[in-house]
Amino acid sequence: MLQRQRQTKLAMREIAASKVSEIVSSLFQEACYHLPEDVLTALKQAKEKEKSPVARDALDKMLENVEISSKEQIPLCQDTGAAVVFLELGQEVHIFGGDLYAAVNEGVRQGYNQGYLRKSIVSQPFSARVNTKDNTPTIIYTDIVPGDKLKIAAMPKGAGAENMTKLAMLSPTSGRLGVIDFVVNAVDEAGSNSCPPVIVGVGIGGTVEKAMMLAKRALLRKVGEPHPDSEVTELEEEILRQVNNLGIGAMGYGGTVTALAVHAEVFPCHIASLPVAVNLQCWCARHEEAIL
Repeated sequence: MLQRQRQTKLAMREIAASKVSEIVSSLFQEACYHLPEDVLTALKQAKEKEKSPVARDALDKMLENVEISSKEQIPLCQDTGAAVVFLELGQEVHIFGGDLYAAVNEGVRQGYNQGYLRKSIVSQPFSARVNTKDNTPTIIYTDIVPGDKLKIAAMPKGAGAENMTKLAMLSPTSGRLGVIDFVVNAVDEAGSNSCPPVIVGVGIGGTVEKAMMLAKRALLRKVGEPHPDSEVTELEEEILRQVNNLGIGAMGYGGTVTALAVHAEVFPCHIASLPVAVNLQCWCARHEEAIL
């Protein structure tokens, strides 16, 4: 028994908690200064497709903003968001020298201070609303996965688009059309508040909290990357078509491109339920990933 324990210990890969903090700090600064290449490409394509001169001008300003932010190392948006972190922790990984979640929070603390990023988190949200002054605590989601790696995805999530989140417990009889109508109406009601062109994250199935989680995680997919299930891809394409027919356009100025993409994730659900969640991401779709 002792020999087996020793062998198990030797098989574990060790990662220092201080290294996690260092990487998290860097990821949030990079995310706030540089737009991912897939998002940048999608914005350029949107400008080519856009028929409204006013909306094209708005897209021009976004692209100019991206260039200045990257060059000057200043935030893409003044709202540097709530710090959301997705962890995929390999079951053969051992974090040493500290607690994993404490290490993530320390990384956020360092990143927001060193990067001069706005601190937007308040405690006692229903009363005192006192700023925590370091943008912690971090919103952390962890999946235990096979292997000896730790994947970290950092997402600064601004309040404008986040406030437009919608959830519905549809009747199972609502089916595909019900899902489409709910998602399109959610984008329509959000209007310019979500700073379009948006990326529409959709979670379908599971339970209330699972649907919400699916919708947020969907925003990490590369813009326009098709879902592996062709039926889901067809659903995404139909929702995108209807959303872009709304005429909201870039920053709500009217136009033909209201969304850059629709990303849906699906999970089995109860026979009596059809949960659907919509989590919008503004044009400034910031996230960075690293694997340790």
